Amino acid sequence: MFIRGLLFVKSLVITNKPFILTEPNLTLYTDLPDLPECFQMSALPWAPCIYLWAISPFYILYLKRNNRGYIMMSTLNRIKTALGLILWIVCWTDLFSAFHEMNEGQPKPPIYFVTPLIVGMTMLLVTFLIQFERLRGVQSSGVLFIFWTISVLCAIVPFRSKIMQANQGEVKDKLRFTTFYIYFGLTLIELILSCFNEKPPLFSSVVTDPNACPETTAGFLSRMTFWWFTGLAIKGYKSPLESKDLWSLNKQDSSELVVPSLLNEWEVEKSKAHSEPNVKELATFIKAGTGAETNHVGDNPEEAEVLLSKRKESQQPSFLWALLRAFGPYFLIGSAFKLLQDLVTFVNPQLLRMLIGFTKQPNVPVWWGYALAFLMFGTSLLQTLILHQHFQYCFVTGMRLRTGIIGAIYRKSLVITNEAKRSSTVGEVVNLMSVDAQRFMDLTTFLNMLWSAPLQIILALFFLWQNLGPSVLAGVAVMVLLIPFNAFIAMKTRTYQVEQMKHKDDRIKLMNEILNGIKVLKLYAWEISFKEKILQIRQKELNVLRKTAYLGALSTMAWTSAPFLVALTTFAVYVSVDERNILDAEKAFVSLSLFNILRFPLNMLPQVISSIVQASVSLKRIQDFLSHKELDPESVDRRNNASEYAVSVVNGKFSWAKQDHVTLENINVMVPQGSLLAVVGHVGCGKTSLVSALLGEMEKLEGEVSIRGSVAYVPQQAWIQNATLRDNILFGKPYMEKKYRCVLEACSLTPDLEVLPGGDQTEIGEKGINLSGGQRQRVSLARALYSEADVYLLDDPLSAVDAHVAKHIFDHVIGPEGVLQGKTRILVTHGITFLPQVDNILVMVDGRISEMGSYQDLLKQNGAFAEFLRNYSLEDIIEDDEVTLSVVDEEEDFPEDALSNHVDMVDNEPAVNEARRQFMRQISIMSNDPENPKNKSIRLRRCSVKKLAEPQAEKEQKVEKLIQTETAETGKVKFKVYWEYAKAVGPLLSLFICFLYGCQSAAAIGANFWLSEWTNDAQHNRTQEFVQMRVGVYAALGISQGALILGNCLLCRVYSMLKAAHTTHLNMLHAILRAPQAFFEATPSGRVLNRFSKDVDTIDSLIPDNIDIWMRTFWYTVNVLIVCSALTPMFLIVIVPLMLFYWWVQRFYVATSRQLKRLESVSRSPIYSHFSETITGTSVIRAYGRNSAFVLMSNMKVDDNQKSYFPGIVSNRWLGVRIEFIGNCIVLFAALFAVIGKDKLNPGLVGLSVSYALQVTMSLNWMVRMTSDLESNIVAVERVKEYSETPTEAPWVVEDKQPPPDWPSQGNVELVDYSVRYREGLDLVLRNLSLKVKGGEKIGIVGRTGAGKSSMTLCLFRLLEAAEGEIVIDEVKISEIGLHDLRSKLTIIPQEPVLFSGTLRMNLDPFEKYSDDEVWKALELSHLKKFVSNQAAKLNLECAEGGENLSVGQRQLVCLARALLRKTRILILDEATAAVDLETDDLIQSTIRTQFDDCTVFTIAHRLNTIMDYTRVLVLDKGQIAEFDTPTKLIGQKGIFFGMAKDAGLA
Repeated sequence: MFIRGLLFVKSLVITNKPFILTEPNLTLYTDLPDLPECFQMSALPWAPCIYLWAISPFYILYLKRNNRGYIMMSTLNRIKTALGLILWIVCWTDLFSAFHEMNEGQPKPPIYFVTPLIVGMTMLLVTFLIQFERLRGVQSSGVLFIFWTISVLCAIVPFRSKIMQANQGEVKDKLRFTTFYIYFGLTLIELILSCFNEKPPLFSSVVTDPNACPETTAGFLSRMTFWWFTGLAIKGYKSPLESKDLWSLNKQDSSELVVPSLLNEWEVEKSKAHSEPNVKELATFIKAGTGAETNHVGDNPEEAEVLLSKRKESQQPSFLWALLRAFGPYFLIGSAFKLLQDLVTFVNPQLLRMLIGFTKQPNVPVWWGYALAFLMFGTSLLQTLILHQHFQYCFVTGMRLRTGIIGAIYRKSLVITNEAKRSSTVGEVVNLMSVDAQRFMDLTTFLNMLWSAPLQIILALFFLWQNLGPSVLAGVAVMVLLIPFNAFIAMKTRTYQVEQMKHKDDRIKLMNEILNGIKVLKLYAWEISFKEKILQIRQKELNVLRKTAYLGALSTMAWTSAPFLVALTTFAVYVSVDERNILDAEKAFVSLSLFNILRFPLNMLPQVISSIVQASVSLKRIQDFLSHKELDPESVDRRNNASEYAVSVVNGKFSWAKQDHVTLENINVMVPQGSLLAVVGHVGCGKTSLVSALLGEMEKLEGEVSIRGSVAYVPQQAWIQNATLRDNILFGKPYMEKKYRCVLEACSLTPDLEVLPGGDQTEIGEKGINLSGGQRQRVSLARALYSEADVYLLDDPLSAVDAHVAKHIFDHVIGPEGVLQGKTRILVTHGITFLPQVDNILVMVDGRISEMGSYQDLLKQNGAFAEFLRNYSLEDIIEDDEVTLSVVDEEEDFPEDALSNHVDMVDNEPAVNEARRQFMRQISIMSNDPENPKNKSIRLRRCSVKKLAEPQAEKEQKVEKLIQTETAETGKVKFKVYWEYAKAVGPLLSLFICFLYGCQSAAAIGANFWLSEWTNDAQHNRTQEFVQMRVGVYAALGISQGALILGNCLLCRVYSMLKAAHTTHLNMLHAILRAPQAFFEATPSGRVLNRFSKDVDTIDSLIPDNIDIWMRTFWYTVNVLIVCSALTPMFLIVIVPLMLFYWWVQRFYVATSRQLKRLESVSRSPIYSHFSETITGTSVIRAYGRNSAFVLMSNMKVDDNQKSYFPGIVSNRWLGVRIEFIGNCIVLFAALFAVIGKDKLNPGLVGLSVSYALQVTMSLNWMVRMTSDLESNIVAVERVKEYSETPTEAPWVVEDKQPPPDWPSQGNVELVDYSVRYREGLDLVLRNLSLKVKGGEKIGIVGRTGAGKSSMTLCLFRLLEAAEGEIVIDEVKISEIGLHDLRSKLTIIPQEPVLFSGTLRMNLDPFEKYSDDEVWKALELSHLKKFVSNQAAKLNLECAEGGENLSVGQRQLVCLARALLRKTRILILDEATAAVDLETDDLIQSTIRTQFDDCTVFTIAHRLNTIMDYTRVLVLDKGQIAEFDTPTKLIGQKGIFFGMAKDAGLA
C-alpha cells in the first residue's frame, strides 16, 4: 500500500525536477537528517487521512447499532467542533492559494492541489464524527484520539524542517509557512482536548447509580491504560476494601441480561436437535404410533427414541453452539487485539538485529542508535496496551460464561425430574456450578492461543530461516519431537484429573453426610469409622495427585529446557554443516530472542489443549445435566375449570422414574371443593407418593390429575430456609400484620417467639437447625396457612409435634372448625384421634387405594380400616366429646412444643430472661385456675381478636445471630501462615528447595554468557579452532539446568508439598470430628464443606504451582538485573527508581487484589449454599410457584460474587500495564546504554543484555501475579488451620479411667444435684436434678417444650457438659471417662432418623463388629426383614444420600435395628415413634418391651399411651423435676401429668 502510494506521489511530482523522493545523504548518513519535501507534502499528511477514511464506515455502523443516549452540547464539544471547522478552512486556504497562483501563471505541481483537498475533506469528516458521537452518547473517542496522534506525529517532521529552513533564512512561501504552523497548533490542541471526557449521556445508569463502574465514563486513554481503576487501588491500599466499596456490575455483565441470552440460544439448539431426524424416519414412527393403543409409541417418547436410535444416534443438542452464539461476538473483539499483538511481537527482534549491526559499524551517526532504542520502547509499549485489551475482553467473556452457566444450571435444577435428581446428587450439581463453570472461565483466557500459537510459531520460523537458513529445521525437529511427549503427558494428566475429581466428589459427598448427621455420629460414637472412610478416599486422591506430580515434573523440565535444546541443536548444526557458517552476535541473539518468542506459544499449546480437554469433560457434564428430562408442567391440570371437585385423579398410575416399578396404580380420587380428606395407611404404603403425584412430582404413566386453584404444601420433613423466621413464613408474600399474627396464633407459634432471641426476626440456621422438630413443622404449616391457597396438601404435619399441640393445630387450623374450613385439605396422618372429624378417609395399602369413605361408612364396611381402628382406638376418643371441647385449653397459651429445646438461642441479656420468667409465671397461674374466663371460647373464635390487639412487643435488644457471618481476614497475610506451610513441608527442606532454584538459574546465566563469548570468536577470526569445545560446554551447562529442574520438581511437588497437603487435611478432619455439637449448630455445613473442597483443593494443587512459578520468575528477574548491571554499570542508576516504582505498584496491587480475592471467596459460598438449599426444597418451591423468585435470589447472589470478581480481573490488567511499562523502560535503558557504551562493548554482550531485557517484562509481570496469587491462595492454609484449631470436646478415650468392658452391667443411673447450660453465659437449662434409677426400670420423660427433656438425654451422652453436679452410671462418674467409652455403652434412637449413603449393612454396623446372622436378627425384630429380603441386594441395599430411597418410617425402623444390634444396658428413645403409623408404633413398643426387658429405658414421650405402663414417669418443668412417680400415682395426684393425660384422653 505504502509503496504504491509513493509511486503515485512520484507521478504527481514528476513535473518539477527538484523533487526527489529519497536521498540517502540527506536522510541517513548525516548528523542532521531531514526528509525530502515531496515526502513531507504527500505521504505524511495523507497517513492519518487514509486511516480515518478506512475506519469510519465501520465506526459509523457501530455507532448506529450501539446507542448509549444523548449528550448535551458542552463547551468542550463546541471548541472541538469549531477547531475542526477552522482546520478545514486552513487547509482550503492552501488549496485556493494554489488556484490563485495558477491564475497568476505560476503553475504548481498537482500535489499542491491534492493534499489540501484530501486533508480538508478529512477535517469535515472529523467535525461530523465529533457531533455524531455526541448524539450517540460517546464520551471519549478512541478513533479520533488515534487520528490526532498520527496527525501530530506526522506533522513533527515538516515542523522541524521548516524551522531548519527558517534558520538558514530561506522561507520562500510565507503563506504556506504560516498556515502549516496554524495547522500544527490546532491539531495539537485537538489532541490535548480529545484526552478529556464529555459528560455522561442523559438518563444513563451512570447518573442514577451511586456506585457506578468508572469504566463506562472513562476516556480512551484511561481505558487503554486502565487508569480508571486507580481510585479503587488507592482506596484498597489505604484501608481493606469492603463489599460496599465495590462498583455495581455493568448492566451487560449482569445475570438478568447474560442468562436469558444463553438460555434462548440453548432453546434454539434443543428445538434444532428435536427436529433433526429426517422426514422418512418421522413417518416410520408415526405409522407405528397411530394404529396402536394410546399408550404406545405416540405417547411414549422413550420408545420413539429407541426406534430412532436404531436408525441413527439420536441427536443431542449442543451446549457448545449455544455458548458460542451467546458469547462469541464479544470474544472475537479480543481475538482481533490478539492478532495485532502477535504481529507487533516480531518487530523487536528485527530492531535488535539492527541494533547489534549498529554496534558493529564504527562510523555511523549516533542518532541511529537512539532512534532504534526509542523504537524498541515504542513497539513494546504498543504491544503491552494491545495485549491487555485482549485479556480484558477474554476475561469479561469468561465472567459472563460463568454467570450464564450457573444461571442455566440453577434454573434447570428447579425443574428436573426425580429420576434425573437421582443420577446427580446435590454434591455433583454443586460441583457443576463451582468447578465446571470455573473451568470454562479459565479456558476463555487462553482459547485464542489455539490459532495464535500456530501463527506465532510460523512467523518465528520464517524469521529464523532468514537468519540461519535450513539449520533451523534441526531446532524445529526438537520442538516437534517434544510435542507428542507433552501430548502424552497431557492425556495422562487428564485421565488422572478425572479420577481425582471422582475421588474428590466422593470425599465431599461423604463429608456432607457426616456434617448432616454429625449428631448421630457423636451419639453412636461412630466418628472413627467415618474418619477412616474419609481417609481411605483421601489416600486414593493423594496417590493420584502424586502420579500427576511426576508427570508435571517431566513436562516442566521438557518445557524449560526446550528453548535451550532448540538453540543448542540449531547452533551446533549451523556451525558444523558448513565451514563458512560463522555464528556471530547478530545471528545468535536475534535467533535467541525469536526462540524466546517461540517458547510461549509452545508452552501454552499443550496447556490450552489440556484445558480444552478438561472443559470438554465439563461441557459434557453440563450438557448432560441441562438435557435431563424436566417435570411435565402439564401432568397436573391446573386450569380453573368449574367442577365441584377441587382435586381429582382418574385411573392414575405413577412411578418415581420411567424405568422404576410402579409405585401407585389404580388411583381414583375425587375430593369435593372445601372438604377435608385424611389419607391413612402403614409405613411405606405410598401416602407421601400420593401427595407427590398430586404435585406433579412423579412420572404420570396413565390417567388424569387435576387440581383447581393454587396449592400450599407442607412436606413430611419441613423445609426451612436459612432466613429469618418471618421470611420463612411469608415466603415472598407481602407482610400483613393482622393476618400474620392470626397465622402465628393458629399454629401456636406465638409462645415460641417469646423464647427465640430475636422474636420472628431470629435467623434460622440452615435446615432449621436451631428449631426443634415440632417448631420446624409448625413454621412449615404457618407458611402454608399464610399463602392463602385453594388446596392444601398436608403430608403428616402432626407427627413431629406433641399430642396436645397436634390437637390444637387440628382444631385451629386443619379441622372442621379451623382457619382452613371451607378450603380443600388433604391430610396424610398417623393419628387416629382426628379421623372422626374429617369428611372422608382414604386408606392406602401397598400403593393402591383399598377403601375410601367417611368415618362411619368405613366402620360399617367392616374392612381393613375398621379392623385397624378396633385394635388401636381408645373408645373414649369417639364418645367423649367434652375432651374436644375441654374448657381449659391450657395448651392454647403454652403449647407443649413452644419453647425449643435449643435454648442456646436464648439471648443472655437479662431483659429477655426476665420477660420469659414473667411469661412462665403467668402461664402457670392460668393453668392452675381452671375457670379462667379468658380461655373459655378461644377455640371457637378461630382467631382470638384480643390477642391481635396487642401484637408482640418488638424486642429492643440486638438479635444475636446464631450463624456468625464468615469472616474475611483483612490486611496482609501474616508471615505465620507461610511459616505454617513451610513447617508442613519441612523448614530445612524448604531452604534447600530455594537453593536449588538458585543453582538452576545460575546454570542458565552461565550458558548465555558462554554463548556471548562464542559469538565474539567471529570478530577475532578464531571460529574454527574452538567449535567442539564451545558446543560441548554450552551443552553441558544447559543439560545441568534441565537436570536441576527435574530434581527440584520431584523433591518439591512429589514429596514435600503432598506431605503438607496430607497433614493439613488430616488435622482439619480430626479437629472437625472432635468439635463439640455447639460448633455445628453455629456453623453452616456449606462453610465447612467449602474448606474441605475449595481450600483443600487449593493446598493440593494450586499452591505448589504458585510457589514453583514464583521461584522461577524471581530468579529469572534477578538474573536479568545482574546481567544488565554487570555489562553497563550505569544501569544500576536506573534500577533504583524502577524498582521503587515496581515495589510501589505492587504494594497497591497486592493490598487491593488480595482483599478482592477474599471478598470474592466469601461471596462465593452463599451461591452454593443457596443452591443446595434450593435443591432440597424444590418440591416446596414448585408447589408454591416460587420458581422465578428463587431464580432472582440466585441471580443476586451470583451478581454479588461477580461484583468482587470483576475489579479483580481489572486489577490484574492495571498491574500488567504498569509493570510492563517498567519492563519496557528496562529495554529502553539497556539499549540506550548499549548505544552510549558502543565503543567499550562487543556485539555479543550488547546482544546478551538487550535480549535478556526483552524477556524481563514477562517475568516481572508473572512475579507480581504469583506473589498475589500466592497471597490469596495461602489464605487457604490459614482457613484450614483455623478449623484445625477448633476447640474440641473431651477426649474420646481416657486411658487410665477406662471402665470395665462389661460396664454398665446393672444399668443404674443416678443424677446428683445436676445442672447444665447450653453455652457459657446462658441460663441453666436443667437445675439441680437429683434422682436415682435402678437397673431395668422404664422411665417416661414428659414435660412442656423447653422443660429440658431432650437436654437431659444429651447430658447422658455428654453432648452437653455439666455445669455442676454429677451423673453416675453403675458407680462410674461419666464425666471422668472418655466420650467413646461412654457413648458406645449407651444407645439412643434419635428423633430424626439419619442414614448415610452406603449399604444398609454399613448403616447398621459401620465397624463390622457383628455377624450377618445378628444383623438379620435385628432386622427381623425391627420388622424390616420382609422389606430387606425382598430387595435384590439384601443387606447390601444401597441407601441414597440421607436415606432418600426409604420412607421416613422405614428409616426410623433402621434406627431401631441399630439399637437392637448394639443392645446396651441403657436405651434412650427420643420421640422415636413420631413418624410411624400406630400399628408400626405398636410393633416397635412391643419389640422394645421384649428385647430391652432387662435394660434401663428412658423415653421422651409424644404419645402418652406408650408410657402408661412404665415403671415411673418423670415430669420436668422449667428444668426442674416437677413430679416423679408411677403413672397411676401421678394421675391420682391431679398434677401436671394428670392434665396431660386428660388431654390425650387417658385419664
